[in-house]
Amino acid sequence: MVDIKEIMELIPHRYPFLLLDRVLEFEENKKIVAIKNVTINEPFFQGHFPGEPIMPGVLIVEAMAQSWGVLHFLSSPDSKANNKDVRFIGIDKCRFRKPVVPGDQIRFELEAIAFKRSIWKFNGNAFVDGQLAAEAVLLCAM
Repeated sequence: MVDIKEIMELIPHRYPFLLLDRVLEFEENKKIVAIKNVTINEPFFQGHFPGEPIMPGVLIVEAMAQSWGVLHFLSSPDSKANNKDVRFIGIDKCRFRKPVVPGDQIRFELEAIAFKRSIWKFNGNAFVDGQLAAEAVLLCAM
């Protein structure tokens, strides 16, 4: 298990844009399972939407990409030492299935599909209470 302190050592994101709380499991260069606890104190809830707070879908997808960044640095610690970043470069087949609201815990499950010329392609799924909330195929470059 990787806690928030270790996550902050691996990726550069900080409040209010750090969107992960913990890594539950990972398999080097293959898959990662991470979580985010969604609270009413999130800054985006002030405007999305007043009276009916819903986590923006783009932030759910960003959290998926951050999960993969964490996996990359867990799998290749020398990348961090050599100041090599991971960049989110594309998204396909993105669907939002269920709103994410304050009090939810999002479970991100990402699995590698392919790696070619420093480009990773992976499936990302976000679950709330065992139900699929969002899914996408993401591309990241090193």
